[in-house]
Amino acid sequence: MQTEIFSLCDAATSDVGKISILGAFDTIYAKQIPTMHPQCAIALRIRFESSEGNEHDFSVKFVNEDGQHIFPPANGKININFPPNQRSSSTNLIINIQGLKLEKYGEYAVDLTVDNRNEASLPLYVIQPK
Repeated sequence: MQTEIFSLCDAATSDVGKISILGAFDTIYAKQIPTMHPQCAIALRIRFESSEGNEHDFSVKFVNEDGQHIFPPANGKININFPPNQRSSSTNLIINIQGLKLEKYGEYAVDLTVDNRNEASLPLYVIQPK
């Protein structure tokens, strides 16, 4: 398994195997706390080898510095189809987030788990502008 794309962004779409990402970011500047980020998305493209099988469990969690969830985890199953004579195949996942409430300044994380293995983590920094 290989994580080809894992990004926090303003928006993302997936159509006929193509993924489009708009406005990737890792920092939000907030004049005051709590702050509300009206909309964003987590964009994922994951590649599997045919030897890894067709069905995989995944989980995406968004947590604060204390490890507390800032919204419920996104859990599900990935079903991969391997065309004949193709040793690997990919899938795109888009998780849209509305009204992301950030309670304090500091570092947050978006964690990706596939088949009960931690595969990747993205930081999100919430900073007060100077």
